[in-house]
Amino acid sequence: MSPWGSLRERDLHSIEDMDRPDCDPLLLSRTYARFPVVNRLLSGWRRTYKRRIRPLLSETGRGSLLDIGSGSGDVARSLARWARQDGFALDVTAVDPDERAHAFATHLPRDEGVTYRQAHSSELVAEGLEFDVVISNHILHHLDAQQFAGVLRDSELLCTRLALHNDLQRSNVAYVLFLAGFWPLGWGSYIVRDGLLSIKRSYTLAELRSAIPPTWAAESNGPWHNMLVHEHRRSGNPHRA
Repeated sequence: MSPWGSLRERDLHSIEDMDRPDCDPLLLSRTYARFPVVNRLLSGWRRTYKRRIRPLLSETGRGSLLDIGSGSGDVARSLARWARQDGFALDVTAVDPDERAHAFATHLPRDEGVTYRQAHSSELVAEGLEFDVVISNHILHHLDAQQFAGVLRDSELLCTRLALHNDLQRSNVAYVLFLAGFWPLGWGSYIVRDGLLSIKRSYTLAELRSAIPPTWAAESNGPWHNMLVHEHRRSGNPHRA
């Protein structure tokens, strides 16, 4: 189906294959395995680390970070590695409620500074945990309105300094370029079909700004992404999770 005219509104009804409990486990595993390529090329976390996270770490030389809905864990591992290369001690906790994502991440070679948990963000709130930085990558478009509000609320409670939620930006250009550029990764995986559905389910910047509370800001994050930002400053020394 041509995307032209079909992306005027968010697709709230289609379900990505990898979100189905009965999806093919081999195709799902290959999809997880290829996420690092997609995120390295599209998601801009290296830029975000340099501009937003590294300056915080430079203040004390250490910090804690929570990755909500971490999937294969590649973003969490990258952030821990970049911090380590810069001489910082960054303790990263990567949480995902999906047992399949958790199993994939924990069966990879252990990465220094990264801990995985199968959990919802609300469970960490109930435990009273706090982190300097809370992030997510490509989860907002998966959430209904109640879940969306819940993740933002949990993020405010969990972070002591900064929360960053990075997600795709819906546009016809993004749809067509993703299809043209990533079709080789689609063979034997859900990358392309689910990626296109993700774009159709994602927000425009204006839609995000109308959906967030006043404690958050919505910003463009490169040509293909939007980012929600919450800055939380507290007096005293933050508790490290």
